[in-house]
Amino acid sequence: MEKYKPPFRKSKRSFRRPLPPIGFGDQIDYRNMSLITRFISEQGKILSRRVNRLNLKQQRLITLAIKQARILSLLPFLKNEKQFERAKPLSRTKKKWNRKRKRTTPQLNENSNQNLN
Repeated sequence: MEKYKPPFRKSKRSFRRPLPPIGFGDQIDYRNMSLITRFISEQGKILSRRVNRLNLKQQRLITLAIKQARILSLLPFLKNEKQFERAKPLSRTKKKWNRKRKRTTPQLNENSNQNLN
């Protein structure tokens, strides 16, 4: 006795593709900072095509524009404020590190002296 399986049905919801982030009149150029900054992460990295929803040609142009803006110092290479902060020194143990250790010479026992002779 086989169970009845209903045929696979697609949902009838309409699929609407989101609008591209670059409009028709927008020019991809290193001077267009308002456009370029939309495609950079908080750390200053270039976002991928999947995240940007760009086609291959647009992604290449955006990448070149970002790199040109970085070279001309219009954009920073990194946006990491912690890079220039000093790290707190680690807490030290009870030992004093500045104290020199006394080196002890191995003392020979009487038995070891007899073996040498």
